[in-house]
Amino acid sequence: MKETQYMPTEKEMINNLIDYYSNLQRIKTSTDSQKEVEYQIRLVKAKLESFGIITSNLDINK
Repeated sequence: MKETQYMPTEKEMINNLIDYYSNLQRIKTSTDSQKEVEYQIRLVKAKLESFGIITSNLDINK
């Protein structure tokens, strides 16, 4: 059986881009950019993990 790949609607894509843009603006204007970046990462990780995506494989290790 062939899996059907989900394609987001145009409105969903626009909404996602608005979210990305507003998050970058929050980071840019924050008085503590590092704290804001960490917060944004926590939010995205929670969203990804709610879909069963393991985020530890995506982390950059220094």
